[in-house]
Amino acid sequence: MKKHTTSEAILLLQDGTVFTGKSLGRIGTTGGELCFNTGMTGYQEIFTDPSYYGQLVVTTFSHIGNYGVQSDEVESDKVQINGLVCKEFSHFFSRKQAEGSLQDYFEKAGIVGICEIDTRALVRHIRDKGAMNGIISSETSDVTLLKQRLAEVPSMAGLELSSHVSTHEIYHMKPEEVKYKVAVLDLGVKRNSLNNLVARGCEVKVFPYDTPFEEMEKWNPDGYFISNGPGDPAATTVAINSVKQILDKSRPMFGICMGHQMLAQANGIATYKMHNGHRGLNHPVKNLITGLSEITSQNHGFVVDAEQLKNHPDVEVTHINLNDNTVEGIRMKSKPAFSVQYHPESSPGPHDSVYLFDDFIALLEQNK
Repeated sequence: MKKHTTSEAILLLQDGTVFTGKSLGRIGTTGGELCFNTGMTGYQEIFTDPSYYGQLVVTTFSHIGNYGVQSDEVESDKVQINGLVCKEFSHFFSRKQAEGSLQDYFEKAGIVGICEIDTRALVRHIRDKGAMNGIISSETSDVTLLKQRLAEVPSMAGLELSSHVSTHEIYHMKPEEVKYKVAVLDLGVKRNSLNNLVARGCEVKVFPYDTPFEEMEKWNPDGYFISNGPGDPAATTVAINSVKQILDKSRPMFGICMGHQMLAQANGIATYKMHNGHRGLNHPVKNLITGLSEITSQNHGFVVDAEQLKNHPDVEVTHINLNDNTVEGIRMKSKPAFSVQYHPESSPGPHDSVYLFDDFIALLEQNK
């Protein structure tokens, strides 16, 4: 394992706050919205999750990189984050199955990061002040220059990003025995979502985010899966229109994260940007239908408006977040459609919510 040298690095926040530390990954400069993730494991899955596209991820767990990287632990075909901020970054790994170090992985992907800063102080700051943009540099410490560069980083509010992460070409995955056909609208889908569908006998056909409903319908699917994805859901208008058409035809539909927000938007229910968002593997959610609670994996900065849901005649809340009572799941009363704000496919875990894929299969069976 080769030795790596580090250089001084700087993190500048939108409000002028500065943190200094050491470089990780490639030497360079990068910007994006700062968000913190509370997970203790699964960093490679986080870095390759398309929902994190364009963001600077702050890990609250102190050690990152210690178990290296492995090719079958990715959620997409590339690293999606713009940069990493962490406390202790390990250039060495101890897992026998690892194929390489996170440092080499980042260098190949061109990812810039900073370590050896007080991440507890940083997380407290953005938790209290709210999500904000930041810029990392390991090639200059000129704050005036970095402020100019930071001013060019767009706000996440109003930003459509699914077009940056969606597949450009239709592709298939299928089990040995096909029981159902599921059309996947790819807003930034994670591989393990597809794996969960295939494991339950679904042949999946993955379509680009802007595929017209008529094009997907030609395949004659038994149902539709609307995936997770990055950006502002209100700006993802082409997908909202597709979901409206799916609902008009009363096709079975299951949405997660961005897909959940698409279902709300398609019913005229607004979404809004959260103060911080939910990102981590330990968010408690209550299923209002069963009365049971589950620990969930989450990654979202926007949420469905609970007040507008109260008065909607055809949409009801099925899940709530037990930390802040935000909406975590909805279903329609007159259509075979439901969605959740979190990740039932979460890898490496928790797996409390995987039953939702079984609920979708039951929905397909009922409407076949």
